Amino acid sequence: MALLEVIDVSKIFPGVRALDQVSFTLQPGEVHALVGENGAGKSTLIKVLTGVYQPDGGDVRYLDQPVQFGTPMDAQRAGISTIYQEVNLVPLMSVAQNLFLGREPRRFGLIDRGRMEHQARAILTDYGVSADVRRPLGTLALGAQQMVALARAVMIDAKVVIMDEPTSSLEPREVQTLFGVIRDLHSRGIGIIYVSHRLDELYQICDAVTILRDGKLVHTGRLADLERIRLVSLMLGRDMAEVRREGATAFSGAATGDVEATPVLRVRELNSRHKLHDVTFDVRPGEVVGLGGLLGAGRSETIKAIGGAYHLDSGDIQVDGKDLRKPTPVRAVRFGVAVQPEDRKAEGIIPGLSVRENIALAVLPRLSRFGFVSDRKVDEVVDRYMKRLQIKASGPDQVVGDLSGGNQQKVLLARLLATGPKVLLLDEPTRGIDVGAKAEVQSLIDELAAEGLGVVLVSSDAEELVEGSDRVVVLRDGVVVGTLTGAQVTTEDLMSTIATEATREH
Repeated sequence: MALLEVIDVSKIFPGVRALDQVSFTLQPGEVHALVGENGAGKSTLIKVLTGVYQPDGGDVRYLDQPVQFGTPMDAQRAGISTIYQEVNLVPLMSVAQNLFLGREPRRFGLIDRGRMEHQARAILTDYGVSADVRRPLGTLALGAQQMVALARAVMIDAKVVIMDEPTSSLEPREVQTLFGVIRDLHSRGIGIIYVSHRLDELYQICDAVTILRDGKLVHTGRLADLERIRLVSLMLGRDMAEVRREGATAFSGAATGDVEATPVLRVRELNSRHKLHDVTFDVRPGEVVGLGGLLGAGRSETIKAIGGAYHLDSGDIQVDGKDLRKPTPVRAVRFGVAVQPEDRKAEGIIPGLSVRENIALAVLPRLSRFGFVSDRKVDEVVDRYMKRLQIKASGPDQVVGDLSGGNQQKVLLARLLATGPKVLLLDEPTRGIDVGAKAEVQSLIDELAAEGLGVVLVSSDAEELVEGSDRVVVLRDGVVVGTLTGAQVTTEDLMSTIATEATREH
């Protein structure tokens, strides 16, 4: 009897089919990998299983009975527990209180604090955590907090444990402790759904795998029967035997960078604990350098670090020959670095402001004198970039949140270009926009490179990365594992580098 079955489940949001007739089976004692790139539907499926969302079609069966959990608490009471990548406990409460929250041991109707703390110490010792259980949880290292969340999840007498990127903030020693816990759960017949982008981990502990892409099921089966290169190709949506005659993007494919020119951006040995390890590369004027790798490889962290939005422990950055020391977003902009973040809604546009206000935001100091902003100059800048990027809006005063995704992306790019950058760092510039807008953005990137800008491009779309880049720097777990140049810049070589390098230790 299967422990958990998902049968043809669909979930639809306005304009988006997040899950499209997805089926999935978890057996007792099985560690089942759930993989796919951003937007594949993994998080939506987890939320359907745990009662955050209700499915719009299909069925979920748990212990051979049809179920539809109304809330996450209903799922937890039934024995389905989730450990999220971001620890969702109470940082100001003690470790022991977090561990027993909602089920504290009592004596004469009152919480027995001494017994609770004694039991908490014993439980956490098994998880390799030796912290004082009376301390606020928020004072512990993130890895220790994650282990507390894991211990709490298992304590509720769970039959199914969902782990969403559980090792993202763990040290190697803590990862091995986690794997020991997983093997123990496995031996006790508890089913585990394991979400991770780290191929080594998957092949080390998982029995089966389900791969989602664009909300659809593309493969499910025994992991041991699936070669790494095949797993990567299924995640990215490419047939390894397929050789395309023509590109599927609007990139011209023509190299515009001068290989002999002095780099406009030099990145040397960037290090940030857990995320980046000696990341080094150059970008020349007119060159598009792609950052390749699976989700979590360190691509976004590299871009944010250069742009001053991510902490660096060490490393050197030069822009047009000048040292960008201790980068901050403001200093980066002054040096000529413009960053388009991955999540345009959370980190880019301000949806409640107008097109005009969003575009002018980054250049207001330049357009003001004695504290007064020149409306005429603002109008000139906004009009220039609305025309150049062909932003479709009723006018500059239209609220950005009312525009299509593609036009929102163009507004964000217009703001960046208005700063007059020398280097443009683009993180997933075409994610979530329609085919027509995607082609326009790709053509714009080509045009900007031809004008002499240095461009760093991050994309989960293998075709876009290969066809849009002059070179591709491949990352894995924050380490540069290969650089593709010239004839090597192909989808097949990119996949091969990602897959084969995943077998090596760094």
